[in-house]
Amino acid sequence: MKRSALTAAAARAAHLIVDAEPFIFADTLAYQVLGEQAEELVQYHRLHGTHPILAGARATVTTRSHYTETRLAASGLDQYVVLGAGLDTFAYRATGIRIFEVDHPATQARKLELLAAAGIPASATYVPVDFEQDSLTKQLVHGGLDPARPAFVSWLGVTMYLTPQAIAQTLADLSTLAPGTEIVFDYLLPEDLRDPAGQAYAAAISAHSAENGEPWLSFFRPDQLALQGFSLIETVGQHDLPCLKNRADALTASALSMIAHARLR
Repeated sequence: MKRSALTAAAARAAHLIVDAEPFIFADTLAYQVLGEQAEELVQYHRLHGTHPILAGARATVTTRSHYTETRLAASGLDQYVVLGAGLDTFAYRATGIRIFEVDHPATQARKLELLAAAGIPASATYVPVDFEQDSLTKQLVHGGLDPARPAFVSWLGVTMYLTPQAIAQTLADLSTLAPGTEIVFDYLLPEDLRDPAGQAYAAAISAHSAENGEPWLSFFRPDQLALQGFSLIETVGQHDLPCLKNRADALTASALSMIAHARLR
């Protein structure tokens, strides 16, 4: 299990423990799926919750999850594809929708172990994909996705670890799905578009991420996104989100990443 998946789940879990109401996003299963590592990972937030880096991590993961699940609900689509699912828990909190979790086979195997240990039914459809060898859409259809009907796709906390070529290939692959398919993904801004808080976060985290085998590889300007057949609906940053304004805790907006929402023509 990649470190980024663990720390993202820990930040979602910690939000309900250390931050003030109203909560931005309530992932009620994040702590459970972390298993034996839960308290170790969440303890950093308990002890140092106001630190800008830890608060920034919680702001990032909660806002992107809130945005995505709100747009999914508004779409009315009943096929949901979670790319790079990691320890995402939507499948275990939702009903009435077919959910396909896409990830590396080893990551999925570890997640299934954690779900079993936590007593959480493995209710998603698991689609193992080795992006170096497999066709994403072919594997999704093989897993039961109906290619004649549009799907909603989320791709959170992933693009920064991929090359621009790999991102373009994934979007091109997804563009073969049915018209009306929607996607939400986040991406990092280049240094000159970050504010001081975003740059401080990048300076603190990027080297550490690389040391853990997950270097940041891709950065995009909002006006230069190449969406490979998708039409942009909107692209928003944390400063655009009302949920981060006038809070009574340490969560504040920064300009480090953006969230894009697009629809297949």
